[in-house]
Amino acid sequence: MRNKNQIINIAIYLVLAALLRYELVAVMAMDVLFLKVISIFLIFGIGIVFVFRGTANIIEETTEVLKDRTGLAGGFLQSFGTAFPDMIIGVTAAILSLSVRESDIARSINLAIIAAAATFGSNIYNIMHAGWCLYRQNLSNHLDRAILMFPPFKWGGKLTPLNQHAAKPSKQEMDAAVDILSVLTLLTAAVAIFMVIFGQVKSLSGVIAGDVYELTRPVGILLFVLCVGTLYYFRKDERPQSLEKEIIAEEKYYAKQRTTRIWFDLVLSGLAILWAAESMVRAMEVFAHLTHLPYVMTGILAGIIGCFGEMMVVHNFSVNPKGRIGDAIVGVAMDNIVTTLGAAIVAVMGGIFLGGNSLIVIFMIILAGNTILIQQISRLKNGIK
Repeated sequence: MRNKNQIINIAIYLVLAALLRYELVAVMAMDVLFLKVISIFLIFGIGIVFVFRGTANIIEETTEVLKDRTGLAGGFLQSFGTAFPDMIIGVTAAILSLSVRESDIARSINLAIIAAAATFGSNIYNIMHAGWCLYRQNLSNHLDRAILMFPPFKWGGKLTPLNQHAAKPSKQEMDAAVDILSVLTLLTAAVAIFMVIFGQVKSLSGVIAGDVYELTRPVGILLFVLCVGTLYYFRKDERPQSLEKEIIAEEKYYAKQRTTRIWFDLVLSGLAILWAAESMVRAMEVFAHLTHLPYVMTGILAGIIGCFGEMMVVHNFSVNPKGRIGDAIVGVAMDNIVTTLGAAIVAVMGGIFLGGNSLIVIFMIILAGNTILIQQISRLKNGIK
């Protein structure tokens, strides 16, 4: 842990996030193109580089301590922190959509499309990035030497063979990740099927071009129950207890703090994420308006903002040879279940729509990504002695 008092860093993230939400958003609303462009740039730059990156490090550093004290899976705890931006972006877009439903139906539908594309689109980035990390790890194992994460660039760090790791992930963790990803595949397919069969909206001709599909409230409620049940079922830690004391020393600062203090830091971090994510949703809408970018593409771009924290945690855990890659894999699978839970919440609120082509493309990519990640997990498991 580099910092002697992490609460100072959290306070900085809160101040920066508040400035984004309550100052730069107001500047961006001014009818001056130059100010709009500068505000958008600052909102994304400060939000991603400082707020999301900093809070992701806090989540990473507290996960192992809380897991040791609660007996809950590290990936389970990690997912709630890293999936929070995904959920907030989707829920915020849905709230904005509902707030203008009576006055501007076209804008309302566009915001609802951003909510859906950001929520489900973030799963694409999580899965694909995790698949790449495991592919490089498996290649390192096969070659029996260290390799770069993103050749030829050195800034991405190196992956070392599992036989050189201080602690290895357990096969039980790999099995849990595969099981969760299998459930995620079924849930994703079910969402697409239910949207096509029960969610076609026919009353929007002349308002928005093309077919539009909605995730209806009854389906949203069912999806919510299934996601909560999945999270509860896989909540327990699958790592052998003998590894805990080896790894817990990595988080020296939080290992000395009370559990209530750790949760307090996480709540403050979550508030910073909330303000930053809300600012980014508003910035994405303005960006789409200025560039005439389709709203579904705007939502998909917003998805990478939401899953940035999870991608960082997976990356850091992959290049850190301390047995943490197991947490990373379970965390990715859990994160996407939590994100789907967020989609269910948005559906219950009545603010989630997708066009026909975008619906097919997004869900097909997610299903393909799940299959690739499951394959890489299986290969990694075979390399564990």
